[in-house]
Amino acid sequence: MAQAAKRAETARSERASAARGANSAQRQALARRTAEVAEAAVVDEGRRGRGVTVNPSGRFEPTRRIEEDDGWGGLDAPAPLRTEVILEKPRTIITRNDSPDISFDRSINPYRGCEHGCVYCFARPTHAYMGLSPGLDFEAKLFAKAGAAELLERELSSPSYQCKTIAIGSNTDPYQPIEKTHRVMRSILEVLARANHPVGIVTKSHLVTRDIDILAPMARLGLVKVALSVTTLDRGLARSMEPRAATPERRLDAIRELSEAGVPTSVMVAPIIPGLNDAEIETILTRAHAMGAREAGYILLRLPHELKDMFSEWLLSRHPGKLRKVLSLIRSTRGGDLSDPTFGRRMVGEGPYAWMIGRRFETAAAKAGFARAKLKLRTDLFTSPRKGAVQLKLF
Repeated sequence: MAQAAKRAETARSERASAARGANSAQRQALARRTAEVAEAAVVDEGRRGRGVTVNPSGRFEPTRRIEEDDGWGGLDAPAPLRTEVILEKPRTIITRNDSPDISFDRSINPYRGCEHGCVYCFARPTHAYMGLSPGLDFEAKLFAKAGAAELLERELSSPSYQCKTIAIGSNTDPYQPIEKTHRVMRSILEVLARANHPVGIVTKSHLVTRDIDILAPMARLGLVKVALSVTTLDRGLARSMEPRAATPERRLDAIRELSEAGVPTSVMVAPIIPGLNDAEIETILTRAHAMGAREAGYILLRLPHELKDMFSEWLLSRHPGKLRKVLSLIRSTRGGDLSDPTFGRRMVGEGPYAWMIGRRFETAAAKAGFARAKLKLRTDLFTSPRKGAVQLKLF
């Protein structure tokens, strides 16, 4: 309680300082939001290990839920927020896309929702399609795709299937903590390995090293590459932004272990948050290259749908003194808004600040020694995993 009160008091003082120079209406609005954060500080203390502090209704819901203290202390002691895993039985496992600004046309997401709880995650709004909140529900009510391996075998065995690289981790992390017990990702890798099918993986988890026994033989055939997302090297900031993801050092260590095992490894500085972690671009690239990463990429933060308010709430509660600067810089890269879904701009933004970020990244990557050309994975080794079984069904 004392810690919560102290943080609330710090928020009030820092917001007051940041509000100097603003007009009267802005000062009143900031004062109201600071008071709300102070009142919610106790609730936040009861949700340690979670990214966001709110659980707003999804945008498709007919009603909106708002937590309100009725004066009886109902918000003083919230029940512990436990992770719930729901087994989902999808009809298909490979998702197709025709987006012109990404390098793959198919992907697999072993899980819906993500226990890592990254406050900036652009996938949060997708939980609204499940009738759940993009807030705390996204990181506590998860869906594991049961029977994913069998579905994948069936889809890869289709006579009309044409082999191209499958991306895994483009939406939610395939190596989030529940993978330790559900092992959906490992079962998918086993199918891909048997079929000699190329795969590109993106993760924040050191757990990916568990599957080196599968990844290393695939790498020798030119069938796999792994990207580790490193957002910051500041342990405190990482714990606040990505509460259940691996620490920055563990991610760098995963790059080292994979590289030493012969698995092509890259680093994603993603997302770059203007005014918060953009000062670390050069350091992250230098450290990652030293660990063995040979490709690098970045994504500039965007805040679609419900994520706009949730990220702003997090900034106000965790970094109130940076709220105005960060949001202003994001808007400067998004045409005055906090998000821009336009193909070609959604990943890198636009405007002078976004241009500067891009040039800094390119310069730092070249100086560190990263390759400009991206490794292309082989597709000519693909063999249908159930070729024999499919032929027998004809009789």
